[in-house]
Amino acid sequence: MTIAPESRTSPWRGLPPTVWILVAARAVNRLGAFTLPFLGVVLTVELGATLAQTGLILTVFGLATIPSRIFGGHLADQLGRRSTIVLGLTGCALAQTWIALSSSLWSAVLAVTLLGLVFEIYEPPSQATIADVTEPADRPAAYGLLGSAMAAAAVVAGLLAAALSHWNLRWLFAIDAITCLACAILIGCALPGDTRAAGNDDPTTRTAAWRDRRLLILLLSGTVFAAMYMQLILGLPLTLIERNLPTSSIGILLTVSALTLIAGQRLLHTNRLRTLDDFTCMTIGYVLLAIGLFANGHADNLPAFLAATVIWSLGDLLLLGRYYTIVSAIAPDHARGRYLAVFGISWGIASTVAPLTVTQLLDTTGAAGLWTTAALAAVVLAALQPTIRRQLS
Repeated sequence: MTIAPESRTSPWRGLPPTVWILVAARAVNRLGAFTLPFLGVVLTVELGATLAQTGLILTVFGLATIPSRIFGGHLADQLGRRSTIVLGLTGCALAQTWIALSSSLWSAVLAVTLLGLVFEIYEPPSQATIADVTEPADRPAAYGLLGSAMAAAAVVAGLLAAALSHWNLRWLFAIDAITCLACAILIGCALPGDTRAAGNDDPTTRTAAWRDRRLLILLLSGTVFAAMYMQLILGLPLTLIERNLPTSSIGILLTVSALTLIAGQRLLHTNRLRTLDDFTCMTIGYVLLAIGLFANGHADNLPAFLAATVIWSLGDLLLLGRYYTIVSAIAPDHARGRYLAVFGISWGIASTVAPLTVTQLLDTTGAAGLWTTAALAAVVLAALQPTIRRQLS
């Protein structure tokens, strides 16, 4: 199958109303998603877990998100997009409320496990809905809009977390539950009704995604990308500590990254980028990512880290929406949710592996070795894009 070039990508104002509704709802949900960084604090300080127990519980949460996404993809194709999104968000609200009300460690463990099992349910139907209502050439802009809204909401969420963290931390989980319910209500009331595409009753549909060699290739390369992205989230604070810079700088860097993603969306609509196909854009994106990651390893002051952040964020700008665009293009209409769910496993794997690779590389090679290794991986993926294009054609 040939992936359509992006020469017809339209501006955001030309996107269907459904995309804007979904983006608005997800931004509301993201505003309340500032609880996870405090989950470990609640477990250790308020419920008496040891550091080893907390690490194990958080690992269980990460592993639980993998079947969560698969289940979300299955329901998206069988039950419908809107119903699955509402179900997932309602489940998150219940789990967050359970955590807020837990008075014992075992109760919290069960609540955290439930949260992991429902945490990713709404991702596949959200991504599939965008593909359902947009033309292939418009999908990079639509996924880019979703990414920009999430980035902007993440900045505000970080500020809210800083402002509210002096409260009883249980209230943060209650607030997150409220935003999940608000998002579910908005989706339930405003998103178009569910429809089931022909082909869902075919038993082979359930395993079609796992038998598609093209999707497995994308899953492999997407997992490497997701691991590099998680490495940025986990490795930057540790690198700042090694370079004797205040840990508060990470908030500045992540804010600059989010603002770069938002401002950089204008670049996606320039004539030069609109005429490039997905794989050429991804090659450029990986080159920029490699430069930014390498610069992280050799920065020794905040201005240098800021410059590196802008560079790797521009790389992310060209990469984040492209994978979903390509997966949506190769997926049959009746199995789009499952395809996106299988591809989304890359983030669950990365969330499980990245903490180990980051700490091991920092311990054995230092920050320079950590970021040089990541930069080399980005260079390899850039070089492989022509081969991946041929494999997917």
